[in-house]
Amino acid sequence: MKNYSPKEIKNIVLVGAPGSGKTTLAEAMAFEGKVIDRRGSVENNNTLSDNTDIEHEYKRSIYATTLFTEFMGRKLNIIDCPGSDDFCGNLFSAFKVGDVGVMLVNAQTGWEVGNEIQARYASILNKPLIGVINQLDADKANYEAALESIKADSIVKPVVVQYPVNQGAGFDSFVDVLMMKMYRFTDENGTREELDIPEAEMEKAKALNQELVETAAEYDDELMMLYFDKGTLTQDDIRSGLKLGVANRKVMPIFVTSGKRDIGTKRLMEFIINVAPGPTVAPDFLTVEGEAMHADETAPVALFVFKSQMEHHIGEINYFRVVRGTVTEGMELVNSRTGNKEKLSQLFAVAGKNRIKVTQLAAGDIGCTVKLKGTRTNDTLAATSAAVTVEPIVFPEPRYRAAVKAKDQANEEKLGKLLLDARFEDPTILVEYSKELKQTIIQGQGEHHLNILKNRIAADSKVEMEFFAPKIPYRETITKVAQADYRHKKQSGGAGQFGEVHIVIEPYYEGMPEPTKYKVNGKDLTMNIKGKEEYDLEWGGKLQYYSSIVGGAIDARFMPAILKGIMEKMDEGPLTGSYARDIRVVVYDGKMHPVDSNEISFKLAARNAFKEAFRNAGPKIMEPIYNVEVLTPSEYMGSVMSDLQNRRAMIMGMDHDKGFDRLQARVPLAELYRYSTTLSSLTSGAATYTMKFDSYEQVPSDVQDKLLKAYTDTDED
Repeated sequence: MKNYSPKEIKNIVLVGAPGSGKTTLAEAMAFEGKVIDRRGSVENNNTLSDNTDIEHEYKRSIYATTLFTEFMGRKLNIIDCPGSDDFCGNLFSAFKVGDVGVMLVNAQTGWEVGNEIQARYASILNKPLIGVINQLDADKANYEAALESIKADSIVKPVVVQYPVNQGAGFDSFVDVLMMKMYRFTDENGTREELDIPEAEMEKAKALNQELVETAAEYDDELMMLYFDKGTLTQDDIRSGLKLGVANRKVMPIFVTSGKRDIGTKRLMEFIINVAPGPTVAPDFLTVEGEAMHADETAPVALFVFKSQMEHHIGEINYFRVVRGTVTEGMELVNSRTGNKEKLSQLFAVAGKNRIKVTQLAAGDIGCTVKLKGTRTNDTLAATSAAVTVEPIVFPEPRYRAAVKAKDQANEEKLGKLLLDARFEDPTILVEYSKELKQTIIQGQGEHHLNILKNRIAADSKVEMEFFAPKIPYRETITKVAQADYRHKKQSGGAGQFGEVHIVIEPYYEGMPEPTKYKVNGKDLTMNIKGKEEYDLEWGGKLQYYSSIVGGAIDARFMPAILKGIMEKMDEGPLTGSYARDIRVVVYDGKMHPVDSNEISFKLAARNAFKEAFRNAGPKIMEPIYNVEVLTPSEYMGSVMSDLQNRRAMIMGMDHDKGFDRLQARVPLAELYRYSTTLSSLTSGAATYTMKFDSYEQVPSDVQDKLLKAYTDTDED
């Protein structure tokens, strides 16, 4: 294939709700560009996209697939994204390197929550959209209803470029009001006739053309003046105005297609080439320092890795966009994260699983390479003479968590490596061993997201795992002052063990006064502070540790052991074994033995004194609370709210936004296990949500009683 300059490249991202036909349209685009000579189908498992076994099994996109086509002397790089929000990490990666989104809307269902979610992601990432009403050959296709739903719900203004003449099973013609022509298709391979618009359609076509002219004029003062002078605009003028409107995310041109029958594919591609922003006019990539990097093919090379994957018999494959410069085969670049040099021994243009060897790729182009040593998603490879780091992809917060273990304990180590490999391929999967919970916790975007991972690992590596409800990272603290003393004494023939510790504990809060006097059990205790230590705990909160020992009751050399005993018990709280936090401890008295006292004695004495004081200090259990935002069609709002209230949620607000209701609530993490599945069931898969940690708050008394009853103290001296 030829080498393309930045001006000859367009990078598009196919997005839309599940079932909108993205993969089929991508296949038609590849066919029109002669990248393939025969179109495959999702049903026959032979498309360029959806090329993995798991996608063949589910008959839907699960991973974003990169492919390209060549058309009108240009190269279109296409990233076909999954429609399910469980796999939204793919969309964030794709939009990082794609310059425009092509939003497919199913003509049978109109604008769905899936479209709304992905349009909002496009808005967050500042990416323009071109709209396509697809599947107009379906029996239940309803162009008018689909268009009205877009007008009602899209946050970007739609403007009609095409409309169908005969939608439904006989769909073979549409009117293009930019070209002011009718196109009729004579077969299912994209063969078309360009005809004059029939008289019966002329009035409608002229009215829509006028709307298109007025919309184009809105975004350019010169065009507006030209429009006022002449009352119309030429096709080139319209394209010029739409370029600005699309690039500034003010307008979404609407096209009509049947990807399955290759109707409308060429016109859509022509418009993308003529109007959609390309690498030279799209917003520049930024470095982490905020420096703009223009798509200049003569500048020092910098490329950004937006996807990494493992493939049998090949190993690691890294997909990248050339941000600037021209990368050539055999070039040596430096990884800005690791500082290591990487040699690009081979370069490929990508068409799904097919990789076409190339010798160079210029700024703005997308390709892949293999067998790099330590490069992964979000890494920048740059010329050693001009090392830079591209601003990384910010992936969405996880929404689903589960504990995971291998069904066969002998596979635990192997499973750990497989999960790390999964993280390498999908950064929205988070895996960590929680020392606090003593569980391996896996997090993702939904239950379906993690189940797909489980099934894939079982199929590829014959390692089966199981998910189960994770423990909750509770926190323990106190509400009042308490005193305790404990004597540890042990005699066993030779030297024994002896240590006695007297402490006072109280709740810690920012800015509290220094301890001077306490009244405990009717007695006044005066503190003569000798030393103070303050610790920011790694699990949140603080510990203040004071020494108020007078008269040598406890030797100074034993004070670190006392602190260690207290910290050990804070690490495994007295109530449920959870971390304790926000506590002040004052050690004010004790006893020691000239022979039997040692560090272990005072550590154990302090540990037990702290445990006893803690239980007498109005202890409370605190639980993690998450901010949850649900986006749902209005008809499901009542069911969604009722379910959240049953989960001890506090509803914080509701609002209506373009046909969808948004609900904000604060919900305990303990009540959110499998929430994604429940929400999908309640709304027939039409709602989505986000969740983010907010704070720790005290659990209700009935919940605390249940937690205390369920926990058995296993402390052993």
